[in-house]
Amino acid sequence: MTTTTAERMRAWTGPAILSFGFRPFFLMAGIWAALAMVLWVAILSGHNFLATAFDPVSWHAHEMLFGYLGAVLAGFLMTAVPNWTGRMPIVGLPLAGLASLWLLGRVAVAVSAPAPVLAALADLTFLVTLLLVMAREIFSGRNWHNLPVLALIGIFILANALFHIAALRGDYAAGGIGFRMGLAVAVMLISLIGGRIVPSFTRNWLAQRGNARFPVPFGAADKVVLGVGLAALVCWVFWPLHPITGAGLLLAGVAHLWRLSRWSGRHTGPEPLVWVLHAGYAFVPLGFVAMGAAVLGWLPLAAAQHLWMAGAVGLMTLAVMSRAALGHSGRTLSASRATTAIYVALIASVVARLAYGVWPETPGLLHLAAGLWITAFGGFAITYWPILVCPRIKRKCAP
Repeated sequence: MTTTTAERMRAWTGPAILSFGFRPFFLMAGIWAALAMVLWVAILSGHNFLATAFDPVSWHAHEMLFGYLGAVLAGFLMTAVPNWTGRMPIVGLPLAGLASLWLLGRVAVAVSAPAPVLAALADLTFLVTLLLVMAREIFSGRNWHNLPVLALIGIFILANALFHIAALRGDYAAGGIGFRMGLAVAVMLISLIGGRIVPSFTRNWLAQRGNARFPVPFGAADKVVLGVGLAALVCWVFWPLHPITGAGLLLAGVAHLWRLSRWSGRHTGPEPLVWVLHAGYAFVPLGFVAMGAAVLGWLPLAAAQHLWMAGAVGLMTLAVMSRAALGHSGRTLSASRATTAIYVALIASVVARLAYGVWPETPGLLHLAAGLWITAFGGFAITYWPILVCPRIKRKCAP
């Protein structure tokens, strides 16, 4: 007899946080995003508590891209893949083991100075294990439609390895090909997966309200936009300073803005849980345009990159984590005031970081951006803690 996902979850009698993949990983991701930023502020203030082999900027870049995003990807994939394939979710001790590998990676990178090679291997072990687990599920479920996602995770692992190799050589890893490749993968994942969930969730919400102004379904035009974006990102990874790269990034930005305009986002204002998906995706084309401008010398590079890193990656992942936590815990898909405030704080953080890049003589903007980031993700961890550790909304958790 085939065991359903619900039956597998009900069979687990241990802590609720190990009953589904999104629970431990989304909680750890929120805590780490806030804590890593606190540590980064301390480092900028001259108080470096870490014994990492990375230079401070590279540690910050690595932990926000491969550390934080790695946890979010694990939580998302371990929740989505069972729905894609119809196979059973990973729960209990195997889930705890995978979460422990992620924690091991964070500690290993933070204290990597004495043994950087071992730290790199420890960090890579988590993503490699995640890839193998997801590959087993997708191949066993014959879910060939999602092979591109699997391929992107593989490239993400390669990017992390290249980042570590650059650090081992004494190079500035945050400015190397490993970082660019990892960020390019993140942008493509948002373009690919976001291109499915944003119009789908928008359509569902509009249909519930009796609004027939539905998003345009995925079609040939979307494939063209994805292709243009992929080509521009490949150029940026391998030829980051070439004028043709700059022009390609600008073109991709315009294409993605046009794509976003077809998803009826202007009608989603009453529900933050929906409009935040459009806002998160909007940072993809804005990032393309800003990066193109940076390549052509019109905008500081760091400011442009943060539109992707803090804007697209930060806001889209925060939107997905909050929505998934509510939906998969049986709660109403509607944003509370606290959740809305979290979204607004993160958007304000991105704006402040962009402003600092334009006016670097105003360090208060950088501190404001960091404070708002900590507020957003610390607020997420506090607000969603009871949601992520409790099995059902009617069951109370021990304090």
